[in-house]
Amino acid sequence: MIDHVLPLLAFGVLTGLTTVLFGFGGGFVTVPVVYAFAQAQNGAAGDPMHVAVATSTAVMVVNSLGATVAQYRAGRLKREYVWPLALYVGLGALVGAVGALAVGDTVQRILFAAYLAATIVDSVVRKGFLTRAAGAEPRGLGPVTVTAGGVGIGAAASCLGVGGSVLTVPLLRRRGLPMANATAMANPLSLPVAVVGTAVYALAGGADATGDRAGQIGYVDAVAAATLLAGSLPTIALARRIVGRIPDRVHAVAYVVLLGAALLAVLLV
Repeated sequence: MIDHVLPLLAFGVLTGLTTVLFGFGGGFVTVPVVYAFAQAQNGAAGDPMHVAVATSTAVMVVNSLGATVAQYRAGRLKREYVWPLALYVGLGALVGAVGALAVGDTVQRILFAAYLAATIVDSVVRKGFLTRAAGAEPRGLGPVTVTAGGVGIGAAASCLGVGGSVLTVPLLRRRGLPMANATAMANPLSLPVAVVGTAVYALAGGADATGDRAGQIGYVDAVAAATLLAGSLPTIALARRIVGRIPDRVHAVAYVVLLGAALLAVLLV
């Protein structure tokens, strides 16, 4: 384990940075990293993708909560975009987490890569994400988007361990919100996904999930999660000071570039 501490700490720092700047909660960083870590430790016998997704949701609970508090204090959260959408996201998260346990490790990895690829293409091809219309007034969320959309976001996010920001950020962006506000809202909207997903994955486990490793609760690798958090939490405290200073278009382009890096990582691991 000791030879993995420094890499996990380093990626924990990156996780904290992406949580504040992009609302990821760590999912796109932690899933590929913990997948590689779990595969090196247990191989296919330990269901590395399930462990990666479960550990990612556990890390997101703490990261998203910390970032939510920071964004609230900065005045970037708008209640009408968070509630009741968060309720339906939580309901969908329960469905997604249970469904994830029914699919094989390889299928889950393929779905994760496809999810990233589709989001990248959508963000680049469709208008409204990379460039925000000058003087555009933010628009509210319709009832169908809040209910059916919320359930769909929660199900996909919980199944893949990504927190939902990859869907909520483009959604809010196309409602006319600046990137700073859209990514800020992704943090509280990731919380129900993280809490529900962690509970399901932690209770699921058993001998097949934990293998012979200590420090694993169900599919959640508590040691890897704690190491990642040791790097992410101090970073969240520091990074919150630079949100809002990044030009809007640069912020949007960086979001897509980071998704591309995560896709490349999961394909090469």
